[in-house]
Amino acid sequence: MGKSVSVEVIGVNPPCARCDATWKNVEKAVTAVKSEGIEATARKLDIVSRDVIQRYGTLLSPVLALNGTVKTMGRVPDPNEIATLLREAAK
Repeated sequence: MGKSVSVEVIGVNPPCARCDATWKNVEKAVTAVKSEGIEATARKLDIVSRDVIQRYGTLLSPVLALNGTVKTMGRVPDPNEIATLLREAAK
């Protein structure tokens, strides 16, 4: 049975180029780890949402959070880095 990971890409709405790039890299990484039995569910969150601010505090977009923990902030992680983070989060 595979492991499940919750992925959140937190950024501005409408998305900036860096937020879009992060989302595309997340999609690539999710596809890459699927064959390893890791099921990742990704969603976008608005960085100015009251819920997001209460949960994570003030952030610098884009933000990548896995299972509710911020992993990267203020930069675009590449698909390989995201895949590695997904593998770690699925352990």
